[in-house]
Amino acid sequence: MSSAAEQKAVRGAAPGTQGQRGTNGHRGEPGALRPPVWPGAPTPLGARFRVGPDGVAGTNFALWAGGAEAVELCLFDPADTETRLALTELTHGIWHGFVPGVRPGQRYGFRVHGRWDPWTGARWNPAKLLLDPYARAVDGDFALPPEVYGHVRDWPQQQVADTVRDDRDSAPHLPKGVVVQDDDDWADDRRPKTPWADSVIYELHVRGFTRLHPDIPEPLRGTYAGLAHPAAIDHLVRLGVTAVELLPVHQFAHEDHLLRRGLRNYWGYNSIGYFAPHAAYSASGTAGQQVGEFKRMVRALHAAGIEVILDVVYNHTAEAGEMGPTLSLRGIDNRGYYRLQGDARRYADYTGCGNTLHVVQPHVLRLITDSLRYWVTEMGVDGFRFDLAAALARSMHDVDMLSPFLAVIAQDPVLRRVKLIAEPWDVGSGGYQVGSFPPLWTEWNDRYRDAVRDFWRGALPDVRDLGYRLSGSSDLYAWGGRRPYASINFITAHDGFTLRDLVSYERKHNEANGEGNRDGTHDNRAWNCGVEGETDDPEVNALRRRQARNLLTTLLVSTGVPMLVAGDEMGRTQGGNNNAYCQDGEVSWVDWSLRDEPGPRGLLELATRLVALRHRHPVLRRRAFFSGRARGADGLRDLAWFTVRGEEMTEQDWYAPAATLGLYLSGRDIPGRDARGAPVTDDSFLILLHSADRPASCVLPGPPWAASYERVVDTAREDQAEAPGGTHRGGDTVTLPARSLLVLKVVE
Repeated sequence: MSSAAEQKAVRGAAPGTQGQRGTNGHRGEPGALRPPVWPGAPTPLGARFRVGPDGVAGTNFALWAGGAEAVELCLFDPADTETRLALTELTHGIWHGFVPGVRPGQRYGFRVHGRWDPWTGARWNPAKLLLDPYARAVDGDFALPPEVYGHVRDWPQQQVADTVRDDRDSAPHLPKGVVVQDDDDWADDRRPKTPWADSVIYELHVRGFTRLHPDIPEPLRGTYAGLAHPAAIDHLVRLGVTAVELLPVHQFAHEDHLLRRGLRNYWGYNSIGYFAPHAAYSASGTAGQQVGEFKRMVRALHAAGIEVILDVVYNHTAEAGEMGPTLSLRGIDNRGYYRLQGDARRYADYTGCGNTLHVVQPHVLRLITDSLRYWVTEMGVDGFRFDLAAALARSMHDVDMLSPFLAVIAQDPVLRRVKLIAEPWDVGSGGYQVGSFPPLWTEWNDRYRDAVRDFWRGALPDVRDLGYRLSGSSDLYAWGGRRPYASINFITAHDGFTLRDLVSYERKHNEANGEGNRDGTHDNRAWNCGVEGETDDPEVNALRRRQARNLLTTLLVSTGVPMLVAGDEMGRTQGGNNNAYCQDGEVSWVDWSLRDEPGPRGLLELATRLVALRHRHPVLRRRAFFSGRARGADGLRDLAWFTVRGEEMTEQDWYAPAATLGLYLSGRDIPGRDARGAPVTDDSFLILLHSADRPASCVLPGPPWAASYERVVDTAREDQAEAPGGTHRGGDTVTLPARSLLVLKVVE
């Protein structure tokens, strides 16, 4: 540092005067009355409107800030005039007080006082207004001007800029929490409670799914109300999905590097308010109305038999690394909320987003579990998909399946009963944990994705891995009482190519993201059918449509829980962008006009038929793994594998190069009983997958497997409105066109 004054600034200068309160507790209004603060209670955390002593209505405020020296509650009137009230009661690290007369709709935040010493991880700065981590509604958007940074962002010596405190007031630039009315007991709601084995998940973005829908009124498009509209729900019901998995709806902020490029965080994996529905998705207002609108959306989906699963981001926050803004947790207790390195000025980053929440800390664990229970009990949701769940399962450093987070979830009477989906990896050492999460948990199975993609693009050396993936991934999940539905099977997700792009591009085309096409994965496992990108070649386009049908059919006849991505059933494209996280526009929005085009319409018809087929046949929704053993005198097994010769596969066949695989699913050997205790039986199916670029002659297994078969699905056909029909005798030879899939039902 060049001077004593600068050195003092680095180690912690005294706070400036801009934005500090006057003797009356108001900024800029000497002589105004300040409301009283009664002791209140340390629980529940956050702001809760209730009746206080002597029947006086008001709001109780409680904030955990364990290492702080003082906490001020900041109330804002409609003109944004701030009133600061000291919370003097401290119970077990929780600062609390009851303010009479404060009612729902009141906007508020906190200022937290303490040491400024980034070298030891202390980053308290009372000049920065802080969002309540328990705020249940947020009013305003997050811009990131220099004033919202706790340090001097433009300090000449950038290598130490994060250690120089910025004393400018951030309140004019920061969204405020909103006090919300508790007025809903969900007595009229009926949760679908779809069993895992019967589930079909549909991943969608609240804004992107509805933004271009022509039958949804313009003011409702892109909102919770838009998703609750009959036109949106009708599509989901017709398709037959049982659950929507919503990309993040917790209040989130946009990253600075995106704002500077004129872009926004579209996906929302940058949470800052774990109790608040993202305000920008509300059609009814942001002064608490977003809470009721979200609840009405959940009710409407439940009434249609559709569960609501939230994609949640508890592994990191929008405050990023040491050069990031001070919005909430960093200013409340940086060392208490975040994992820090040995050099406490730096953050441990297992997420690739600059910081990692320190879930081992009891108050952080409480924040997460309180949030989860809130969304279940008060907002009506049915489950969660945990982004980078391995980061939550870390104890001190390593991923630990006996970690506090997983232990708390396992014993919680509310959370252990909802759907729990892990994205079973993070970016840290040892973070890849597919197949490792304990019972109660399901997992995104990326090994299923990779094997199916590789098979249909002709890149598998043999079919061993494909066999495991089609039959429920027993090599990953047949332990500890886990079931086939522990595998969430997917071929595409929000992250990566769409289904149409998977058969149209081999290379990513992310130039619009402004990062020189460096972002996004290089490992697409895609095949463009001979031409990169859109083409007018009718043969190439016909092949692409067939490949899309092959991939979609494989997904929906595989054992496990299938996950579709919104728009894939209609051939949505992102123009080859495999990382559209910042594309809030037509690149990412569902194009509903595709329903009127012959090719996409055929794919939608096939998807609808396949989902219905899955719902009708329990053999496609098994609740236990296949045994592969013969149970009857005729030698039939519940699962058998066949070569093109119509013979059961030998050990040698599994290791030989092959482009064709047949699997037989027996409907007479389904474990378990129905609700009345009767055995579960079903039709049997033969599924033939052929990925070679030339036709193949295939012998159909004869008795005892089947005397005859009926065609149910043939991906070589363009018309998919109805089943192809037609029968074959066992022992007949059928021709499988190049790159096609045939589903046959045993009829006798």
